[in-house]
Amino acid sequence: MILFPAIDLKGGQCVRLKLGDMQQATVYNTDPAAQAKSFEDQGFEWLHVVDLDGAFAGHSANGDAVEAILKATKNPVQLGGGIRTLDHIEAWLSRGLRRVILGTVAVRNPDLVIEACRKFPGHVAVGIDAKGGKVAVEGWAEASELGVIELARKFEGAGVAAIIYTDIDRDGILAGINWTSTLELAEAVSIPVIASGGLASLDDVRRMLEPDAQKLEGAISGRALYDGRIDPAEALALIKASRAKETA
Repeated sequence: MILFPAIDLKGGQCVRLKLGDMQQATVYNTDPAAQAKSFEDQGFEWLHVVDLDGAFAGHSANGDAVEAILKATKNPVQLGGGIRTLDHIEAWLSRGLRRVILGTVAVRNPDLVIEACRKFPGHVAVGIDAKGGKVAVEGWAEASELGVIELARKFEGAGVAAIIYTDIDRDGILAGINWTSTLELAEAVSIPVIASGGLASLDDVRRMLEPDAQKLEGAISGRALYDGRIDPAEALALIKASRAKETA
């Protein structure tokens, strides 16, 4: 079980949005690379990065900030936002990114995702962002008629490393993760699922460690870490204790 700290990039700065609204962005750090190093120093093992501008533009828009992050941390990094072609994927992986996250293109062109998994095994994740149970695309600005599980099942057996599932209605408002929908998705597919959107407190971390959530790969935390609602040392100690119990 992994707790992924999140860095969302807007205008080269580390921000958090409320309900996916670019007009409701709070700047938490003007130096994303320093933030990445800070998360590593706190003991986190992975880093989740989103190029928010890129998600809306359809191409990488915070490339310099991402490259600075990759140089600043030894932790594996997964990146989403504006990655829409095989060339984009190859370029980022060649720079040391561990995983690319494909969102809009997974809806628009699922065959590209399958091809990417074949070319870059273990390095491709799918981001499924849902609003009212339906998949949203183009940086959450546009809704589709596609259901979450319907989309996820298109990639069964393709070699997708993980599905990052975000409930937009909870993102950035500290309402708690939508465990019902997240676990329903995890039960519906064999692909590991990472919970995102709304993680609010250590109670969510404890919930993540319950037996019925063990199928998850982990959860992403943003605002709760930045606001100090989750103590990193305490959260990581809970996860470490859970791992020790599993291997005992």
